[in-house]
Amino acid sequence: MTKITAEYIWIDGQKPTAKLRSKTKIIDDVKSLKDIPDWGYDGSSTYQASGHFSDLQLKPARYTPDPLHEEGSILVLCEVLNPDGSVHWSNTRAHLREVAEKYKAHEAWFGIEQEYTFFQGARPLGWPDNGFPAPQGGYYCGVGSDEVFGRDVVEAHTHACMKAGIHIVGTNAEVMPAQWEFQVGAIGAPDVADELWLARWLLYRVGEEFGVSATLYPKPVKGDWNGAGAHTNFSTKPMRESGGIKVIEEAMKKLEKRHNEHIKVYGAHNEERLTGLHETSALHEFRYGQFDRGASVRIPMATVNAGRGYFEDRRPAANMDPYQVCAILIETVCGDGQPSRRTEEAAAYARQ
Repeated sequence: MTKITAEYIWIDGQKPTAKLRSKTKIIDDVKSLKDIPDWGYDGSSTYQASGHFSDLQLKPARYTPDPLHEEGSILVLCEVLNPDGSVHWSNTRAHLREVAEKYKAHEAWFGIEQEYTFFQGARPLGWPDNGFPAPQGGYYCGVGSDEVFGRDVVEAHTHACMKAGIHIVGTNAEVMPAQWEFQVGAIGAPDVADELWLARWLLYRVGEEFGVSATLYPKPVKGDWNGAGAHTNFSTKPMRESGGIKVIEEAMKKLEKRHNEHIKVYGAHNEERLTGLHETSALHEFRYGQFDRGASVRIPMATVNAGRGYFEDRRPAANMDPYQVCAILIETVCGDGQPSRRTEEAAAYARQ
C-alpha cells in the first residue's frame, strides 16, 4: 500500500490568542476520514495540559490535499480531546458543531475576509530601515514595487489554497503597506471556520519558503495606520430571499443587544483597532449603516440594491477564532438572543 505524509494540524491553548501547531505522520493512503488514525501529543508543551498529565488526543475532523508536498499527501485538521475522549477546554470547534446543527434550518452562510500583515524581522515587509513609508492612500489594491510588498508570497499562498480545495474567492493589497487580505466563503459552518484555519496554516507555511512571517495582530503598527480585521459576512436563507433586507434590519436589533458579548470573543487587543478611526467603529459603540465602513456592521451596496443578501460584521479582529465568531453570530441572529453555556465559557476564556 502507498505511504503518504499526513500533516496533523490543531489549535493550541495559548492565551489570549490561540495559535496553530502541526506535526507529520506517515500513514497508508486514505480513502475517507475514518481511514486517518487518531494521534496523541504533549499538551504540556502547547499550554493545554500539565506535565504530570500531559497526553492529549488529536481527532481528525477533516482533511484536504496537501498542496506543498507530493501527490496523495494530506493536511488533517484535528479537534483536541482529553485522554478519555471528552472535549478539551480549548476545543471551540465542538461547540460550533452543536450550534450549527441546532440552527441548520436557517441555512447560515459565512464569508470571512482575513487581513494580515507581512513582517521581515522586526519591521513590516518592504518598509525602510529608518522612518516610515509614505502615508496611507496609494497602497490599497495598488500595483508596483514601490507600493506593494509580498505579492509573490500572496500568489503562492492563493494557489496553495486552491489546490487544497479551500473556498478562497479573492485577495487584495490592503490600506497599510505590507498588509493583505484573502477571502474565504460563502459556505456554512463549521466548514468556513475549518477552511480559514487551514488557510492561515498555509499562509504561515508558505511564508517560511520566502523568509517572511504573517501576523494577525489587530494593530501591528501604532499611529496613523489601519489595523487588521477579519470582517465576517453573514446571511441566512430568509435574508437571501425576496424582502430579506427587512430580516437583516431585525437582526441588527439582536446584534446591538449583545454587542459587548460579541466583542469579548472577537479577538484579543481589539481595543487597539476599534477606535472609531481608520475605517472602524468605536469599541463599545454599536451602529449599523448602508455602505458605511465606519460602522460596526455594514449593509453593503449589493444587498441594498437587491433588497436581500447579507451583512458585514466589521468588528472581528484579524486574530479572532472563527469557531467562536461563527457560533455567536448564529446564536444571536437565529436564536432567542440568549448565549449558551459554552458561549459564555468561551467569552470567559477569551478574557483571561
